Parts: sequence; C-alpha cells; structure tokens
Amino acid sequence: MTEATTTTAGIDTSKAWLDIVIHGAAGHRRFANDGCGWRALAAELTAAAGVGRVGIEATGGYERGIAKHLRAAGFTVLVLQPVQVRAYARVRLRRAKNDVLDAAPHAAGAATSIRRRSPPTPRLADLAGPLTFVEQTEDDIARLKVRLEHVDDRRLLAGGITRLKARRRTELRRIADKLRAHDDLARRLDLVLSIPGIGERTAIALVVRLPELGKVGRGQIAALAGLAPFDADSGAHKGQRHIAGGRARVRRSLFAAALPAAFRWNQPLIAFYARLTARGKSHTATLVACARKLLIYANTVVSRQTPWTEKPAEA
Repeated sequence: MTEATTTTAGIDTSKAWLDIVIHGAAGHRRFANDGCGWRALAAELTAAAGVGRVGIEATGGYERGIAKHLRAAGFTVLVLQPVQVRAYARVRLRRAKNDVLDAAPHAAGAATSIRRRSPPTPRLADLAGPLTFVEQTEDDIARLKVRLEHVDDRRLLAGGITRLKARRRTELRRIADKLRAHDDLARRLDLVLSIPGIGERTAIALVVRLPELGKVGRGQIAALAGLAPFDADSGAHKGQRHIAGGRARVRRSLFAAALPAAFRWNQPLIAFYARLTARGKSHTATLVACARKLLIYANTVVSRQTPWTEKPAEA
C-alpha cells in the first residue's frame, strides 16, 4: 500500500476513552483506553479497508499504550503535538476544541499532511517513563528545598529530601544498567560521557530522549531540543532571535549541565562563554548558546563514533 493511497484515522485520547474517526468518513466510535479497548480498536481499524496510518494527539502519556499496541499491529502511528492538531484546525477555520468530534478529525487530517517518521525505538521508549519519574522527583526535591527555607523544624523536610535523593540515585542507576545491557546504547552513553561537563544524568537524558543523536546534522539536532534560534525578520526589520518548541525535558537537562560546564569543566566551552559575554551577550543568551554547543558536541562524538578529544579554544 503506497503512502498516497493509505487512509488515515484520528484518535482523540483521554484517560478513560479513545474516540476514533476515519478521515473522510462520517461518525465516530468510542473505545475504552485499556487493553480490551486497544484490541477492539485495532480490530476496527483492520476491518476498515485501506487504513494504515493513525494520528493521535499527545495527552500527557495516556496515548502511549494505544500507540504501542497499534504499532505492534502493523499500523503507522504518528503521535502529534497539540499545536499541530490545533494548527490544522485553524487552517480549516474551526475554533471548537471541547468536543471529541472536533479533535479526532483534526488529528486524522493533520496526520495526512505530516511526513512519515520512524517509530520510536522500543528499548528507549520503555525508559522514557522511568526517566520522567526521575525528573519529577527532582522537581519534588526543588520544591522541598524552597519550603525548607520557611519552616522552623527543618528535620522532617530534610529527611524527605534525603529519601528523594536516594530514590533518584536508585532509579538513575537502574536506567543506566538497562542502557548498558545493550552494546550499542552503552557505546552511545560512553561517547556522550566522554565530553567534559556532561555527567551521567544529562548523558542518560540525551541517549533516551534523543534517539536521533548522531544521525542528523547540528542544526536539526538543535531544533529537536528547542535550542535552535529562529528568525523574526520582516522586510527591513531584523528581529531578535529566539528559541522555541522542541523537547523541553532534553533542554532542561542541557541547561543544568551548561552552567557548570561553561564555568569549570569544559575548557572550549569556558572560552566560548567568555567570547560571547565580551561581545555584550547577556548571561541567559550565552547560556542558551552553551547548551546548544554541548548538544552539538554530543551529536558529533556519536556521529563519528569517537570519544571527545580536547582541541585548542576557537580563535
């Protein structure tokens, strides 16, 4: 079946329900968002002649089960960002969003206009959830540290912070062990770790959340992480460049690594930071550039399959 003749279905996902429409067809069907519902939905799509492509709007993880099930059943599944679905709706001059009859057709329509992408690597997709748990634990630690500044009896909160840090270490070790169970992923992790300033926490985030690492160019990898500056020009006006979009969790991990790397651990990055600030760049803009530089370093070592080699600072 060619791409041009493939019929697309759209699924609106919630915690409890999956609402599905077939692009160009009237009506919709509703299935439970559980194992029984997934099997029934896959059977429905299989019975519908020509359906081979499914668009699902991302909904905070509730779409993962059905997406995995449909991929295993042989369907091409595109998990769409909400902005993609809403952009398609705006093109069609539709404003409503609260009705599932709006969202599912828009997911189907948007999927027809988006190029086919490679499905996520199952080994890495299975580690995304545990890594999200680590990130949420870090958020909890940060919140407790703020509360610690405003209480008289600090012992209770301090104990909670200690327990959360221990849980974070345990989960990170478990993720690293699972990565190292695969020779190619272990090699990728070690290559990223060879870069001064990138520790295990950031390296794990890059390997798990950026499977494209080493397979695309520096501009594309920066855009995937939301670290590529976008133009804002119109006619003679030259607007200020800003970063936007991308994978926020990857970006946060790189920001956390960029500051100490640019001040202590990575000599080329230290020189890079000094040059930019000498030109009048703000600390924030320079830190963004340093995070992008770290990502490019990681992309380069994985692409070349050679560890980091210290080079003289750029002129």
